[in-house]
Amino acid sequence: MLLDQFNSAPGDEAAAIAKVWADVPAWVDSLVSGRPYASVDALVDAASTAAATWGRAELDAALAQHPRIGSSPTGASAEAAASRREQASMAGASDEVASRMAEGNAAYEARFGRVFLIRAAGRSAEEMLAELDRRLAQDDEAEVAEACAQLAEIAVLRIRQQFAPAEEA
Repeated sequence: MLLDQFNSAPGDEAAAIAKVWADVPAWVDSLVSGRPYASVDALVDAASTAAATWGRAELDAALAQHPRIGSSPTGASAEAAASRREQASMAGASDEVASRMAEGNAAYEARFGRVFLIRAAGRSAEEMLAELDRRLAQDDEAEVAEACAQLAEIAVLRIRQQFAPAEEA
């Protein structure tokens, strides 16, 4: 997809595209209403600025459909495809790491009431497990802030991938 196509798409189509980046309704509306963007960098700047205000409500909205780290996202949706691509390193995880990740996910969900969220792209399974262990020790407020920052990183990564030339995607 080209940025010009996003800029000129009908509002509902542009919103459906932006929802794949992060399913936060007010953020999606902000990006759609902010069109046209002169460059991908301008879109990323707008997305990052709008994400800076995210808190618990936005995090909960975005995570309603988000798969667990280590689970194989199912379905043919763009969101599922993005999650599969981003979590590719978990596919090669050892049985021990996969088991510890599943246990950590359960502990995280019991403690914080939501799935563990991390920008998985570019991280090994072992790195994600270490981050899960570290973040389990945080208080709720610090964890909400960190999870929102991770969600923003995921959104920016997905935006950049959406508009990357075919040979880079």
